[in-house]
Amino acid sequence: MSATAFSLIRRRDGGVSCRWQGAELFRYAYRPDEPDIESPRPYFHPVRTLGGDVVSLYRPHDHVWHKGIAWSLCEVGGLNFWGGPSFRRDHGYVQLDNNNGRQRHDRFARVSVADDELAIDEKLRWIAPSGDTWITESRTITASVLPDQAAWRLGFTTTMRNVTGRVIPLGSATTQGRENAGYSGLFWRGPRSFSGGTALTEKGPGGDELMGVRAPWLAYTGRHDGTGRDSTLVFADHQENFSYPSEWFVRTSVYACLCPAPFFSEEYPLRAGQDLTLAYDVIVADGALDEAGCAALLAGLPASQEARA
Repeated sequence: MSATAFSLIRRRDGGVSCRWQGAELFRYAYRPDEPDIESPRPYFHPVRTLGGDVVSLYRPHDHVWHKGIAWSLCEVGGLNFWGGPSFRRDHGYVQLDNNNGRQRHDRFARVSVADDELAIDEKLRWIAPSGDTWITESRTITASVLPDQAAWRLGFTTTMRNVTGRVIPLGSATTQGRENAGYSGLFWRGPRSFSGGTALTEKGPGGDELMGVRAPWLAYTGRHDGTGRDSTLVFADHQENFSYPSEWFVRTSVYACLCPAPFFSEEYPLRAGQDLTLAYDVIVADGALDEAGCAALLAGLPASQEARA
């Protein structure tokens, strides 16, 4: 193995560790052992910069169902694969028995580890509280280092197939009646020290007022306790996604989080037997980047992966 190669280590706790030059970039927990009320699902944590700073948070006490970076949907035909209470029009948040299902890992269909890229194909099933399979999923995870950019890219692609024989509406708390609560998608929860950080789009920096904005990408810059260093995460929508350019769920003041939210304000009717494919790039960079720096990172992605402005 060369000194610059990726490596992947299977862990005994139901996860894999992705490493670059011997240092861990992320762990992917594909068989989490967690309470049913948190809607167990695979997640990425810890996620680190090339410089070693952790840019994700796991099970914060205010929302224990937040898990680093995870494909988390809160409204799936009335079921909750997000965790915690569900928002219901005229009732607010209520704890229902609709989140006792899980995204269950079946197998890894492919694991490819090379000097310049790591790729994983995963097969999953979305199991309802009844024990029935509602959705089968094919998921691809890739990782590559961006040369001379002090950054690396996490690629995430999911294809979800409805196997229930009926329509499954995919929505959010906003489609259930709560304003500006469109979280449902590839959700990131940042470190506590990132509270009060800066969100950025191609039009410049901002904060909570960017909630619901449509943009091809959204970034977040925060500062770490301990080292005092800054890090930036850039989430990029893919042009092929039905919702492009995505609406975004983002918070900076209460805590740091963001999510490209394809079901933010309108339900998507996933028909019986239909496949829905969505793809995103997440660039994890050392340092505080401005909008020009974020755009330069995106421009450096291969054309097939680039989320073009």
